[in-house]
Amino acid sequence: MATFVDRVVLHAAAGDGGHGCCSIHREKFKPLGGPDGGNGGRGGDVVLRVDHGVTTLLDFHFHPHQKAGGGRPGQGSNRHGADGEDLVLAVPDGTVVISPDGEELIDLVGPGSSYVLARGGRGGRGNASLASARRKAPGFAELGEPGEQLDAVLELKSVADVALVGFPSAGKSSLVSVLSAARPKIAEYPFTTLVPNLGVVQAGDHPPYTVADVPGLIPGASQGRGLGLEFLRHIERCSLIVHVLDCATLEPGRDPLTDLDIIEAELAAYTTDLSDRPRLVVLNKVDVPDAADLAELVTPDLQARGLTVFAVSTASRHGVRALSLALAELVASLRAAAPSRSSARVVLHPRAVDEPDFTVRAVGDGFVVGGPKPLRWVRQTDFTNEEAIGYLADRLARLGVEKELARCGAVPGVEVTIGDVTFDWEPTLSGREALLLEGAGGGSGGSADGYGLVEPVAAPTVATVGGSGGIPGGGRTGLRAGAVPDVQLGPRGTDLRLRTSKRLTRAERAARRDAAEGFDETDSFDTDGFDDADGFDSLDGFDDDPERG
Repeated sequence: MATFVDRVVLHAAAGDGGHGCCSIHREKFKPLGGPDGGNGGRGGDVVLRVDHGVTTLLDFHFHPHQKAGGGRPGQGSNRHGADGEDLVLAVPDGTVVISPDGEELIDLVGPGSSYVLARGGRGGRGNASLASARRKAPGFAELGEPGEQLDAVLELKSVADVALVGFPSAGKSSLVSVLSAARPKIAEYPFTTLVPNLGVVQAGDHPPYTVADVPGLIPGASQGRGLGLEFLRHIERCSLIVHVLDCATLEPGRDPLTDLDIIEAELAAYTTDLSDRPRLVVLNKVDVPDAADLAELVTPDLQARGLTVFAVSTASRHGVRALSLALAELVASLRAAAPSRSSARVVLHPRAVDEPDFTVRAVGDGFVVGGPKPLRWVRQTDFTNEEAIGYLADRLARLGVEKELARCGAVPGVEVTIGDVTFDWEPTLSGREALLLEGAGGGSGGSADGYGLVEPVAAPTVATVGGSGGIPGGGRTGLRAGAVPDVQLGPRGTDLRLRTSKRLTRAERAARRDAAEGFDETDSFDTDGFDDADGFDSLDGFDDDPERG
């Protein structure tokens, strides 16, 4: 069973927002209580947070699917739903979050570092929040938005001060065991170390430092040969590289200088530049007589390259104390020279001034509307409620979607797709006026479907509203050539005709009543002794002329 995992694929799903509630207040002696539906709660986020008590990604190896809590739906009496609980996932220090396409999202280093991997969906508004002066009692509520769902790759890069590198069986694990209290696996065969081992070293009065035992490297490790490619990334976090060279090897063609050149070539071929890290050389296994002679022979050549050399023996503990003190002093100086780590900054991404609210593009015989607002509105719309569909149509019209569709050459009945919803477009006031103006101005107007305007016509003086709202199954209203669209009232949230209505005078109301009863306006009533020409109303007997009273 795996005990150390440094790379996993995490399937994160944030919580869905709660649905809004559609409710009317009911109380004795209050027949018109008004809407009182509460809003839905927000869905929980999936958050990654650094925890020093966690050293591996093993939990995500066995449980790769993580989901946050969803928001609760709203209720009547203006009771809002509870927000979903955030899911906080503890990750080790040095975890890198990478998108599936290879883009680095965040590098979690340092205590308290956190990152919101998936954001919860917004809660839907209840009908109490949707009420307005024109829509006093909405019969619908918004749906909650679904939470984000994504896959992310988590890679662990061990955070250590010293990295021990070298060929397999060079004695790296043995050196960690004598420098610290760590007890890694030690055996007389190569590739005994399959995972990085960390040890904390306390040398004299110096602050403690950590040592990482990296699995053995061989020629071609930077291209994936052996185990080098999987664990070379653990060297990136280390501030000091220590070459552990085996002076007692019996393999032909190997010596300390050749091993050093091969390891340096693999480090140079790695994707991350490690040339700025200080180097130190440890000649191991000098307790063997031939190994001690070889160490004395190659020490001048290594020092000529500007490297500090230590001859040690993990079996007899020869030179281990001096090496530990030297590493502690060097690590302390590197820490002092390193720039102070500032707290994580909050990065804001403001919206551009000229960024459009939506986009309209032609795809085949239809059109596709994009943009964050239209997509969010479609997700929040309950398409089983006609009033909610009308509210969506009003919002799209106010945003300018219909005018843009008409400008792009859309005709009534054409298929329009917003997100996962495809419907037949039936324009409201703004869309029909744009079509009429386009036809009057000599625009394209016409189409093979016979909906285009081929003769210039005047814009209607009475506001019109689309009949079916453009929802599949609602029917299509075609525009005949040279004809003004009929005045229709569909399932909209507002009645635009109220904006152009005019209050009738008493004479106009009387004339309308006469026409309804079947009398002509020129008829006079002589039965009561008064004629209409005398200035008296034939119905109420009062003079309509204000000057005569």
